[in-house]
Amino acid sequence: MAKDQQEPLLQSSRPSSDGSSERHIVEEDALLTGTHKPQSTRKHGWAFWRELGVFVWAVIATALVIVLAVLYQHRSSNDGWNNNNNNKPSGKRNLIFMVSDGMGPTSLSLTRSFKQLSQGLPFDQALVLDHHLIGSSRTRSTSSLITDSAAGATAFSCGLKSYNGAISVLPNQEPCGTVLEAAKKAGYMTGLVVTTRITDATPACFAAHVHRRDLEDRIAEQEIGTAHPLGRVVDLLLGGGRCHFLPNTTTGSCRGDNKDVLEMAKESGWNYISDRASFDGLSTGSAVKLPLLGLFADTDIPYEIDRAKQDDVYPSLSEMAETALAALTSATEGTEKGFFLMIEGSRIDHAGHSNDPVAQVHEVLEYDKTFSVVLDFVDNDSTEAVLVGTSDHETGGLATARQLHEAYPEYHWFPEILANATQSSEYLSHKLREHIGTHIAAASDPAKTWIRSQLVEPGLGIYDATEEEIDRLYDSTKQQWPPSSYIFADMISRRSQVGWTSHGHSAADVNIYASTPGAAKALIGNHENTEIGEFIRDYLDLDLDAITKELKGVAATMQQQGNEAWMGEAASEDDGPETLDHYHGDFKRGLGCNCGNVH
Repeated sequence: MAKDQQEPLLQSSRPSSDGSSERHIVEEDALLTGTHKPQSTRKHGWAFWRELGVFVWAVIATALVIVLAVLYQHRSSNDGWNNNNNNKPSGKRNLIFMVSDGMGPTSLSLTRSFKQLSQGLPFDQALVLDHHLIGSSRTRSTSSLITDSAAGATAFSCGLKSYNGAISVLPNQEPCGTVLEAAKKAGYMTGLVVTTRITDATPACFAAHVHRRDLEDRIAEQEIGTAHPLGRVVDLLLGGGRCHFLPNTTTGSCRGDNKDVLEMAKESGWNYISDRASFDGLSTGSAVKLPLLGLFADTDIPYEIDRAKQDDVYPSLSEMAETALAALTSATEGTEKGFFLMIEGSRIDHAGHSNDPVAQVHEVLEYDKTFSVVLDFVDNDSTEAVLVGTSDHETGGLATARQLHEAYPEYHWFPEILANATQSSEYLSHKLREHIGTHIAAASDPAKTWIRSQLVEPGLGIYDATEEEIDRLYDSTKQQWPPSSYIFADMISRRSQVGWTSHGHSAADVNIYASTPGAAKALIGNHENTEIGEFIRDYLDLDLDAITKELKGVAATMQQQGNEAWMGEAASEDDGPETLDHYHGDFKRGLGCNCGNVH
């Protein structure tokens, strides 16, 4: 185009709009005719009022959005999904901490499907726990990416990481003050309720300090206060593990010495009960006299599936929890402080170690029931309270899937197989050893027939057991490995297509639960397990550093008096308390002698 060529007169660079159409027509006529037409004297036409209406509507809509946003933020804050502030009460308060030992996310899926099938529930019927999920926890210890229960519980009790096997002892071999000890010092009442030995790793980490978790004799003495640097710090102990309190001259004892810890406890003021009749005499807590020591089994209380058939012998986890809640509530009535109570569904872990899906689902269901009992208490009690629950780790590498053949797998697992079983693999294994022991000279054929007709069919609900499977069960009574409990469990796991990757723990993250999200805002999302201990500390307003300092001071005095080994023999450097272990070519190793140990 030539430089002196002009733009067409009617071409305009201004954008067109409906509101300007009339003006453009007038301007165009004036240009073509050379005659100016005066514009209408009307100042505000339809276009003006329409634009004004749009503007006013926009202002009103913006204001409405702002109001709704403020209301939503307020509601979110009340519902507890705002993670900025932790609504810690300023007055009297209770904290119930629940531990589902060994329960990973897949345990919930397994149990949910089992419950839906066995109780005829719709597919969207969830567990109580499902409605209270607020986050997840990372579980590694200082010595391994896969923790054990001792290091896991030390993270809860001290709010600090330590090595596998440590009972509230740090990698530098020094004790760390626990939330239970600090709670007692601050004036709270305290309690521990478990279904395993009361001297096992999880309960021990709240009321004892030893370098190695296997020092259960020493743990028993510390839990009753006679060997604890701070004296008695627990008001209520309910669970199993009586054998660690009896002298080794007594039937049922598993102590390495002749100390009568039960007698020591009674002399120190403990009220002791040991059977179902005595437990029932507590009238669901209303007749409890503290301090109370209740030991209802020599070792662990049986799996729930087996315990339910011996209900006249052993109390359940939910019953013990309900009794403990009532007892501690009564004991704190009229006081300025509430209580701290730790409740553990201990044997979920053992079911994982045994790879027993039948025991697993019944343990999780009882834990879910106990969670509901505690929720009802929190909702109805007049004292401010929070319930927080989590696991120390996952056990078994559980999967609700199993590929049985080399061909492409089918997408199935069958909870009905678990519903056919009436006993745990542990119970059936005990019955097998008992029978073979009393019929040692019996021929193998009658013994195998008895195994099939008296154990496999009625106990597992399996009527298609192969001769090879029956042979393996019979042979297990004459050799160390594999134990018959593993064989029973594998038979039902294969048929239900439940998978396991280990008889030990895994590094899987585990769930965090709370009575309401608003009551535990600091734990919403993904966290290190130590943050759970920190939450307990902060909620109860505890000074753990002061307890640690006092422990070290008293311990120093005890050492000067000749009691240098109050925490037992120190962990060796081979245990690697401060650094992660590394690869040793383990895939080349054969089976060791620690087969079947529970950690």
